[in-house]
Amino acid sequence: MRIATYNVNNVVSRFDPLLDWLAQEEPDVVCLQELKAEQGRFPAEPLAQLGYQAVWRGQRSWNGVAILARGAEPILTRSQLPGDPDPSQARYIEAAVEGVLVGCLYLPNGNPKPGPKFAYKLAWFEALLAHAQDLLASGAPVVLAGDYNVVPTEADLYANHSWAGDALLAPQARAAFQRLLEQGWTDALRAVHPDAAPWTFWSYLRERWPRDKGLRIDHLLVSPDLAGQLVDAGVDRWVRGEAHASDHAPAWIVLDR
Repeated sequence: MRIATYNVNNVVSRFDPLLDWLAQEEPDVVCLQELKAEQGRFPAEPLAQLGYQAVWRGQRSWNGVAILARGAEPILTRSQLPGDPDPSQARYIEAAVEGVLVGCLYLPNGNPKPGPKFAYKLAWFEALLAHAQDLLASGAPVVLAGDYNVVPTEADLYANHSWAGDALLAPQARAAFQRLLEQGWTDALRAVHPDAAPWTFWSYLRERWPRDKGLRIDHLLVSPDLAGQLVDAGVDRWVRGEAHASDHAPAWIVLDR
């Protein structure tokens, strides 16, 4: 079972690259973030023609999350994070797919910091921590996948970087991510690639893609029972190099199910 996460950075304007990736890689489950489309503008019919059923929560101009399933119907369980400090923002959706509960999330960026956006990031993280603990307590096999907007460690970005004051590297955000792992979740990319987990994001600025100045901010966390079924994980870097690409590349895991 191949489960992927991809910040598509506008599902309408970047629909063709999305289709190309789906057709070539054929993931079984896909978590999408930054749809940047109202609910009624999500391209459900073209995706269905490719074999993907979907649940989604759109938002005009910003945010937006979706879960796609190939040859199966995702069963919606939540369209909002419990305790979300601003439920008007479309940042979380959850569905059951072929015996796995999949949570798709788009954690707030938090910049500039300090300020209300950073405070919202930390408050959202606290709500996620509480829900993640409840998910573990349920005993269900769970994957929490998405754009966490957190670079967990200095090993997760290029050397001699200029991101030190950014909310993605803030000690509070890194500590919150570590608290997730301490609950019992496994960072799948790091588990499969302990020495050099692949980057998932390259800014459009300062030629960071052609110079390979990347960050790892898209993560797939798996519950303890699924950690034993994890057989592979990686990033489809080629997608970032396509014309009119998102600044993210899809990250994925393979479970032996």
